[in-house]
Amino acid sequence: MNSTINVPFFDLKRQYAGIKDAIKQEIEGVLDSMIVTNGPVVSAFEEAFAKYCNTGHCAAVNSGSSALHLAMRALDIAEGDEVIVPANTFIASPWGASYVNATPVFVDCYPSTWEIDIEAVERAITPKTKAVIGVHLYGQPCDAIRLRELCDKHGIYFVEDAAQGHGSTIHGQTVGSIGHMACFSFYPGKNLGTYGEGGAVVSNDKDLIDRVKRLRNLGSAKKYYHEELGYNMRMGAIQGAVLKVKLDHLNTWNARRYAIAQRYLTEIKNPAIKHQDQPEGVISVFHLYVITTDNREHFKAYMAENGVGTAMHYPVPCHLQECYKELDYQKGDFEHAEYLASHCVSLPMFPEMTDEEANRVIEVVNAYVPASETVES
Repeated sequence: MNSTINVPFFDLKRQYAGIKDAIKQEIEGVLDSMIVTNGPVVSAFEEAFAKYCNTGHCAAVNSGSSALHLAMRALDIAEGDEVIVPANTFIASPWGASYVNATPVFVDCYPSTWEIDIEAVERAITPKTKAVIGVHLYGQPCDAIRLRELCDKHGIYFVEDAAQGHGSTIHGQTVGSIGHMACFSFYPGKNLGTYGEGGAVVSNDKDLIDRVKRLRNLGSAKKYYHEELGYNMRMGAIQGAVLKVKLDHLNTWNARRYAIAQRYLTEIKNPAIKHQDQPEGVISVFHLYVITTDNREHFKAYMAENGVGTAMHYPVPCHLQECYKELDYQKGDFEHAEYLASHCVSLPMFPEMTDEEANRVIEVVNAYVPASETVES
């Protein structure tokens, strides 16, 4: 296959080129004010992001991992408690529970959507269960409405890990507005990302968000008066300024991701490739476009040979990570999560991709022949 078109997996520089002047102006304003931590710029972003998520309140923090940690603290989850988490997610999802000495209890995903299996969640609930974390994996909402109903039925908390879901919806409800709390990451590669690190917790419960704000600020609501053990997890004002500029573009960027994804869904017809199922009523923002194929290494090598970048999200499920070996999970415990981990490949997905680049990805994927079907000449 001959082509001069190379397609990167991701290219953040293109996004920056389109908003450079606005970003520089906002950063200059922060530096002129010299209010560089929290302050009015961060507060303005918090207000705008809470509104975007259709929630009442937002606390900006220094990372998505911190958001999950502080959510657990704000809910008084502690040693002896259990928190149910999908096995197929980024490692930060269960770390929030681990940071407060609670026990992550992993469950499997559905084999078609790859989102957390709600029936498995219900089977895993015990008297020690304090919360369920539902992850909106790859930008596609898990069934957050059913999970909230299940948690309410059992008197436990539902926390949305929305680190990949900025702007996605389920049956018209915006991700972040369904759980008791929702946690976001603003890592640079996210649909809404900083030029460093950042995160946020949103909720309709003002008391919970006020506590997150106190915890992120050394346990202090008033300077030099510390009501509880807290952390230095504040957001820098420069990151808040960057996010406020980008938030104005987020819907446009998400729409472009969606358009590219619809082309992948409808035009990639290679039977060796399996797509993530898109349930009715769910609108993904396609933070990632993940497929599975039988021989991942063969497929990735083929894509690289043809100038198309790929990645893996994620090659090791949480329950088999070395950091959780003391929980004594074994290979085979979660069939679908383990299959996804060993067969997943992420295709190029970013809003600045050109139609020509999307054409190239589709062309190359459709021309792929699995290793078992190749014939030596």
